[in-house]
Amino acid sequence: MKKHLVLVGASGRMGRAITHCLRESKDESLDLVAAIGTETSPLLGQDMGEIAGGACIGVPLTSSLDQALSQADIVIDFTPAKALVSHLERYVQANVAVVTGSTGLTGEQMEKLQLAAKKLPLLWAANMSLGIQVLLDLLRQTTAAIGQEADIEVIEAHHRNKVDAPSGTAKVLGETIANELGLSLDDCAVYGREGNTGMRTHQEIGFSTVRAGDIFGEHTILFGLAGERIELAHKASSRDCFAKGALHAAKWLSRQKNAGLYTMSDVLEIKNSI
Repeated sequence: MKKHLVLVGASGRMGRAITHCLRESKDESLDLVAAIGTETSPLLGQDMGEIAGGACIGVPLTSSLDQALSQADIVIDFTPAKALVSHLERYVQANVAVVTGSTGLTGEQMEKLQLAAKKLPLLWAANMSLGIQVLLDLLRQTTAAIGQEADIEVIEAHHRNKVDAPSGTAKVLGETIANELGLSLDDCAVYGREGNTGMRTHQEIGFSTVRAGDIFGEHTILFGLAGERIELAHKASSRDCFAKGALHAAKWLSRQKNAGLYTMSDVLEIKNSI
Protein backbone atom coordinates (compact mmCIF):
# COMPACT_ATOMS: atom_id res chain seq x y z
CA MET A 1 0.00 0.00 0.00
CA LYS A 2 1.37 3.39 -1.00
CA LYS A 3 2.12 5.91 1.71
CA HIS A 4 1.44 9.58 1.00
CA LEU A 5 4.63 11.63 1.42
CA VAL A 6 4.89 15.37 2.05
CA LEU A 7 8.32 16.89 1.47
CA VAL A 8 9.02 20.02 3.53
CA GLY A 9 11.95 22.18 2.49
CA ALA A 10 11.41 20.72 -0.96
CA SER A 11 13.22 23.37 -3.01
CA GLY A 12 16.44 23.12 -0.98
CA ARG A 13 19.41 20.97 -1.92
CA MET A 14 18.20 17.92 -0.01
CA GLY A 15 14.61 18.37 -1.15
CA ARG A 16 15.69 18.36 -4.78
CA ALA A 17 17.90 15.31 -4.24
CA ILE A 18 15.06 13.41 -2.54
CA THR A 19 12.69 14.27 -5.38
CA HIS A 20 15.26 13.12 -7.94
CA CYS A 21 15.91 9.81 -6.14
CA LEU A 22 12.23 9.15 -5.58
CA ARG A 23 11.50 9.76 -9.26
CA GLU A 24 14.37 7.51 -10.37
CA SER A 25 13.44 4.72 -7.97
CA LYS A 26 11.22 1.87 -9.12
CA ASP A 27 9.91 1.49 -5.57
CA GLU A 28 6.33 2.76 -5.51
CA SER A 29 5.73 2.42 -1.77
CA LEU A 30 6.01 6.22 -1.35
CA ASP A 31 3.85 8.66 -3.31
CA LEU A 32 4.90 12.32 -3.21
CA VAL A 33 1.64 14.22 -2.79
CA ALA A 34 2.92 17.67 -1.77
CA ALA A 35 6.13 19.70 -1.88
CA ILE A 36 6.40 22.59 0.59
CA GLY A 37 8.57 25.68 0.21
CA THR A 38 8.70 29.01 2.02
CA GLU A 39 6.04 31.67 1.43
CA THR A 40 8.65 33.91 -0.22
CA SER A 41 10.14 31.32 -2.56
CA PRO A 42 10.24 32.50 -6.20
CA LEU A 43 9.70 28.87 -7.23
CA LEU A 44 6.16 28.60 -5.81
CA GLY A 45 3.80 27.13 -8.39
CA GLN A 46 6.54 25.43 -10.39
CA ASP A 47 6.49 21.67 -10.78
CA MET A 48 8.74 19.94 -8.24
CA GLY A 49 10.08 17.59 -10.89
CA GLU A 50 11.37 20.52 -12.92
CA ILE A 51 12.79 22.20 -9.82
CA ALA A 52 14.75 18.98 -9.20
CA GLY A 53 16.14 19.16 -12.74
CA GLY A 54 13.92 16.62 -14.48
CA ALA A 55 10.52 16.10 -16.04
CA CYS A 56 7.25 17.24 -14.50
CA ILE A 57 5.75 14.96 -11.86
CA GLY A 58 2.47 16.82 -11.33
CA VAL A 59 3.37 18.16 -7.87
CA PRO A 60 3.72 21.97 -7.69
CA LEU A 61 5.76 23.67 -4.99
CA THR A 62 3.39 25.25 -2.46
CA SER A 63 3.60 26.95 0.93
CA SER A 64 0.30 25.46 2.20
CA LEU A 65 1.65 23.10 4.84
CA ASP A 66 -1.59 22.54 6.76
CA GLN A 67 -3.47 21.61 3.61
CA ALA A 68 -0.71 19.20 2.61
CA LEU A 69 -0.67 17.55 6.05
CA SER A 70 -4.35 16.68 5.71
CA GLN A 71 -3.40 14.09 3.08
CA ALA A 72 -0.06 12.96 4.53
CA ASP A 73 1.00 9.66 6.05
CA ILE A 74 4.65 10.62 6.39
CA VAL A 75 6.66 13.86 6.27
CA ILE A 76 10.31 14.36 5.37
CA ASP A 77 11.44 17.74 6.71
CA PHE A 78 14.85 19.14 5.76
CA THR A 79 14.28 22.72 6.83
CA PRO A 80 16.67 24.68 9.11
CA ALA A 81 16.41 23.88 12.82
CA LYS A 82 14.28 26.94 13.70
CA ALA A 83 11.76 26.18 10.95
CA LEU A 84 11.61 22.49 11.85
CA VAL A 85 10.80 23.27 15.49
CA SER A 86 8.06 25.67 14.38
CA HIS A 87 6.47 22.83 12.39
CA LEU A 88 6.42 20.25 15.17
CA GLU A 89 3.11 21.19 16.77
CA ARG A 90 1.41 21.06 13.37
CA TYR A 91 2.84 17.59 12.77
CA VAL A 92 1.52 16.47 16.15
CA GLN A 93 -1.93 17.87 15.38
CA ALA A 94 -1.95 16.13 11.99
CA ASN A 95 -0.73 12.87 13.61
CA VAL A 96 1.83 12.13 10.91
CA ALA A 97 5.15 10.32 11.14
CA VAL A 98 8.17 12.60 10.60
CA VAL A 99 11.68 12.02 9.27
CA THR A 100 14.12 14.90 9.65
CA GLY A 101 17.81 15.42 9.08
CA SER A 102 17.89 19.04 10.18
CA THR A 103 21.17 19.89 11.93
CA GLY A 104 22.42 22.63 14.21
CA LEU A 105 19.68 22.10 16.81
CA THR A 106 20.26 23.74 20.18
CA GLY A 107 19.66 21.86 23.41
CA GLU A 108 16.29 23.58 23.80
CA GLN A 109 15.28 22.71 20.24
CA MET A 110 16.27 19.07 20.76
CA GLU A 111 14.09 18.98 23.87
CA LYS A 112 11.13 20.13 21.76
CA LEU A 113 11.92 17.40 19.23
CA GLN A 114 11.94 14.81 22.02
CA LEU A 115 8.65 16.14 23.36
CA ALA A 116 6.99 15.81 19.95
CA ALA A 117 8.35 12.26 19.68
CA LYS A 118 6.26 11.30 22.70
CA LYS A 119 3.18 11.91 20.56
CA LEU A 120 4.19 10.62 17.11
CA PRO A 121 6.79 8.44 15.38
CA LEU A 122 9.75 10.76 14.72
CA LEU A 123 13.11 9.83 13.26
CA TRP A 124 16.00 12.28 13.55
CA ALA A 125 19.49 11.73 12.22
CA ALA A 126 22.30 14.21 11.76
CA ASN A 127 23.32 12.16 8.73
CA MET A 128 20.92 9.97 6.74
CA SER A 129 23.64 8.06 4.91
CA LEU A 130 23.49 4.30 5.41
CA GLY A 131 27.29 4.22 5.30
CA ILE A 132 27.54 6.60 8.26
CA GLN A 133 25.48 4.18 10.34
CA VAL A 134 27.96 1.40 9.60
CA LEU A 135 30.81 3.81 10.43
CA LEU A 136 29.23 4.53 13.82
CA ASP A 137 29.13 0.82 14.58
CA LEU A 138 32.80 0.44 13.62
CA LEU A 139 33.63 3.53 15.67
CA ARG A 140 32.11 2.04 18.81
CA GLN A 141 34.10 -1.17 18.32
CA THR A 142 37.37 0.69 17.70
CA THR A 143 36.88 3.02 20.66
CA ALA A 144 36.11 0.09 22.95
CA ALA A 145 39.30 -1.66 21.81
CA ILE A 146 41.89 1.16 21.81
CA GLY A 147 40.14 4.38 22.82
CA GLN A 148 41.75 4.54 26.25
CA GLU A 149 45.25 4.48 24.72
CA ALA A 150 44.72 6.55 21.57
CA ASP A 151 44.70 10.26 20.76
CA ILE A 152 41.37 10.76 18.97
CA GLU A 153 40.65 13.45 16.39
CA VAL A 154 37.51 14.07 14.29
CA ILE A 155 38.11 15.87 10.98
CA GLU A 156 35.15 16.96 8.86
CA ALA A 157 34.77 18.84 5.56
CA HIS A 158 31.67 20.31 3.90
CA HIS A 159 30.71 22.79 1.19
CA ARG A 160 31.25 26.49 1.67
CA ASN A 161 27.54 27.21 2.27
CA LYS A 162 27.14 25.02 5.36
CA VAL A 163 26.34 27.33 8.27
CA ASP A 164 26.97 25.16 11.34
CA ALA A 165 30.32 23.87 12.56
CA PRO A 166 31.33 21.33 13.47
CA SER A 167 28.78 19.37 11.50
CA GLY A 168 25.95 17.54 13.22
CA THR A 169 27.49 14.29 12.06
CA ALA A 170 30.86 15.22 13.59
CA LYS A 171 29.12 15.89 16.90
CA VAL A 172 27.39 12.49 16.73
CA LEU A 173 30.76 10.87 16.07
CA GLY A 174 32.20 12.69 19.07
CA GLU A 175 29.26 11.71 21.28
CA THR A 176 29.68 8.08 20.22
CA ILE A 177 33.34 8.12 21.21
CA ALA A 178 32.71 9.94 24.50
CA ASN A 179 29.88 7.59 25.48
CA GLU A 180 32.05 4.55 24.81
CA LEU A 181 34.78 6.04 27.00
CA GLY A 182 32.35 6.99 29.76
CA LEU A 183 33.00 10.70 29.25
CA SER A 184 30.91 13.80 28.59
CA LEU A 185 31.68 15.38 25.23
CA ASP A 186 31.12 18.81 26.77
CA ASP A 187 34.05 18.15 29.10
CA CYS A 188 36.53 16.59 26.65
CA ALA A 189 35.87 18.25 23.25
CA VAL A 190 38.47 20.64 21.82
CA TYR A 191 37.21 22.62 18.84
CA GLY A 192 40.20 23.79 16.81
CA ARG A 193 43.61 24.80 18.07
CA GLU A 194 45.61 28.01 17.73
CA GLY A 195 48.73 29.43 19.30
CA ASN A 196 50.68 27.89 22.14
CA THR A 197 48.11 25.34 23.31
CA GLY A 198 50.52 23.21 25.31
CA MET A 199 50.72 19.45 25.11
CA ARG A 200 47.63 17.55 24.12
CA THR A 201 45.87 16.08 27.14
CA HIS A 202 45.15 12.37 27.03
CA GLN A 203 41.37 12.34 27.33
CA GLU A 204 40.37 14.95 24.80
CA ILE A 205 38.54 14.59 21.50
CA GLY A 206 39.76 17.09 18.93
CA PHE A 207 37.60 18.53 16.16
CA SER A 208 38.83 20.12 12.93
CA THR A 209 36.51 21.75 10.40
CA VAL A 210 36.98 22.47 6.69
CA ARG A 211 34.54 24.56 4.63
CA ALA A 212 35.37 24.71 0.93
CA GLY A 213 33.85 24.49 -2.53
CA ASP A 214 31.11 21.96 -3.05
CA ILE A 215 32.26 19.13 -0.76
CA PHE A 216 29.18 17.02 0.01
CA GLY A 217 30.46 15.68 3.31
CA GLU A 218 33.63 13.97 4.52
CA HIS A 219 34.29 12.66 8.02
CA THR A 220 37.46 11.01 9.32
CA ILE A 221 38.16 9.73 12.83
CA LEU A 222 41.86 9.34 13.60
CA PHE A 223 43.11 7.11 16.41
CA GLY A 224 46.77 7.94 17.05
CA LEU A 225 48.90 5.37 18.84
CA ALA A 226 52.67 5.09 19.35
CA GLY A 227 54.13 4.08 15.99
CA GLU A 228 50.80 3.63 14.21
CA ARG A 229 47.39 5.12 13.59
CA ILE A 230 43.95 3.96 12.51
CA GLU A 231 41.65 6.10 10.38
CA LEU A 232 37.95 5.45 9.91
CA ALA A 233 36.47 7.55 7.13
CA HIS A 234 33.27 8.18 5.21
CA LYS A 235 33.22 10.33 2.08
CA ALA A 236 30.04 11.22 0.23
CA SER A 237 30.48 11.70 -3.51
CA SER A 238 26.93 12.98 -4.07
CA ARG A 239 23.94 14.13 -2.05
CA ASP A 240 22.04 11.10 -3.31
CA CYS A 241 23.36 8.92 -0.48
CA PHE A 242 21.64 11.18 2.06
CA ALA A 243 18.45 11.36 -0.03
CA LYS A 244 18.24 7.59 -0.46
CA GLY A 245 18.83 7.14 3.26
CA ALA A 246 16.00 9.56 4.05
CA LEU A 247 13.63 7.67 1.74
CA HIS A 248 14.70 4.36 3.28
CA ALA A 249 14.00 5.82 6.71
CA ALA A 250 10.59 7.16 5.62
CA LYS A 251 9.50 3.75 4.33
CA TRP A 252 10.59 2.12 7.59
CA LEU A 253 9.03 4.78 9.83
CA SER A 254 5.72 4.63 7.97
CA ARG A 255 5.34 1.07 9.29
CA GLN A 256 5.90 2.01 12.94
CA LYS A 257 2.76 2.23 15.04
CA ASN A 258 4.22 3.61 18.26
CA ALA A 259 5.34 7.13 19.05
CA GLY A 260 9.01 7.56 19.85
CA LEU A 261 12.29 9.14 18.84
CA TYR A 262 13.89 6.74 16.36
CA THR A 263 17.33 6.71 14.74
CA MET A 264 18.90 5.31 11.59
CA SER A 265 20.38 2.59 13.78
CA ASP A 266 16.81 1.46 14.49
CA VAL A 267 16.17 1.31 10.75
CA LEU A 268 19.26 -0.84 10.15
CA GLU A 269 18.85 -2.76 13.43
CA ILE A 270 22.30 -1.71 14.66
CA LYS A 271 22.46 -1.88 18.45
CA ASN A 272 23.86 0.62 20.94
CA SER A 273 22.88 3.77 19.06
CA ILE A 274 23.32 7.05 20.93
